Amino acid sequence: MTSNQSFDMIPVLAYLGVEKDGSYSPSPSDQTIDFLIKHIHNLPPHLLLKFSSITSPKQRTVIHVIRNRRLKYIDTQPAELSFTSARHTWPSVWPGRERRGVAEGHDEEQWAQTDFMQGSTKHVKKLGPLLRDYEEEREAERVRNIRRTQLAAEESQFIPEEDEGSAEDEPVESGTVEEATEADNRAEFERRIRERFIYGLLDNIDYDRVDWDESLDTDNDRDMEERWFDDEDED
Repeated sequence: MTSNQSFDMIPVLAYLGVEKDGSYSPSPSDQTIDFLIKHIHNLPPHLLLKFSSITSPKQRTVIHVIRNRRLKYIDTQPAELSFTSARHTWPSVWPGRERRGVAEGHDEEQWAQTDFMQGSTKHVKKLGPLLRDYEEEREAERVRNIRRTQLAAEESQFIPEEDEGSAEDEPVESGTVEEATEADNRAEFERRIRERFIYGLLDNIDYDRVDWDESLDTDNDRDMEERWFDDEDED
């Protein structure tokens, strides 16, 4: 993000027809979130897009209009948030522990058998399994690197808490924890992705085309948001 001091607020203030000498409050550069809460419906997308340079998706989450636009966007079932795509883009969110890269390796093997040199048996007999193994290892290594980076970031921000004799110190009886099923893992993963998207915590995704898209607004935005969070509490 650029510094707020370098933000050119004159076009924004001129469009609204208010003071351009810096006296207007809330200030678009110094009180950005308050300004957006007040004027997000008064400004066109091309001017709102300027605010992406001085606010992060996480900061914009406090604006209920933007939260509701993200909710509405999820309802459109975008490809980048689908299970297959999201699991590839954000593997560290996946709660399962099975071997990674199997699907990617299978795709590579199928390509070798059908597309490479028209699937000539002479040339692809060993190439298919070789590409499969290579792709499985490449994907597994990619996931390991992502998880290492995330773990290092979490550890750098970790603040130890005082021991208050919580339930964590109590022994856990063996056999009381059931192994999560594939369906359980998928449901948990999809829930995490939805939550992280709404709260502006996902990387490698274009929040701008959602946050500033007024076509995602509905007449009952507040009701829709409250229903969603009520459902989350029940879960």
